[in-house]
Amino acid sequence: MEHVPEPAAGRLHTLSDSPPAGSTGTVVIFFGVSLTELPADLPVPVDDGAADHLPGLRVPALRLASTAGRLVDLGALGAGRTVVYCYPMTGRPDRPVPAAWDAIPGARGCTPESCGFRDHARNLENLGATIFGVSAQATEDQREAAERLRLPFELLSDRRLELASALRLPTFQVTADLARLLRLQTKPASGDEGEGDEPVTLLRRLTMVVREGLIERVFYPIFPPHRHAEEVLRWLGSAAG
Repeated sequence: MEHVPEPAAGRLHTLSDSPPAGSTGTVVIFFGVSLTELPADLPVPVDDGAADHLPGLRVPALRLASTAGRLVDLGALGAGRTVVYCYPMTGRPDRPVPAAWDAIPGARGCTPESCGFRDHARNLENLGATIFGVSAQATEDQREAAERLRLPFELLSDRRLELASALRLPTFQVTADLARLLRLQTKPASGDEGEGDEPVTLLRRLTMVVREGLIERVFYPIFPPHRHAEEVLRWLGSAAG
């Protein structure tokens, strides 16, 4: 699959270095933020036991909005294995990444993780797996990422945290101030698009492999995120053998 590069971190991109001689035109400059390259000093998440209860649980019959414009019933995923990777949020290359976000263990890296599943999608499908990504972001934000990154699978919105609550998935909260810096909608459960002063709850990075409606395997914590799809691929290969 074609790799879609993003601007390198810290690089200035210009339409021209200087206006043509005699021109009064304006030079357009923007700062590109790379979301595919991870800082070397990211804090490593630790296993706090928050996912220990998940293996063997049945996935609830919840219908989540998809970037494909449909509702996906997680309780009716069908035969075979389904890889459901949960992540906090995808950023955008035209928006800066706050240092406070990078300081949260396991927060940074949703874009390279998704790109990893994109790049290994065919191999995962050849092993009989269907892929879904899940976050608490609104569908319109997920659709922007899916189109920009050319993801060949659907992203599902658990904006009301129904799946998180039903399975008691690991979550974390960001302050309203940080949520505004991240351009997160700050009232995810009420449907109110306005800004509020309440903290915003996001999913921690976690992957579930579902088979016959039951959670067969859980990956948690996940680090580094850009190599996680390879980890899932190796496990599926061994499980298929």
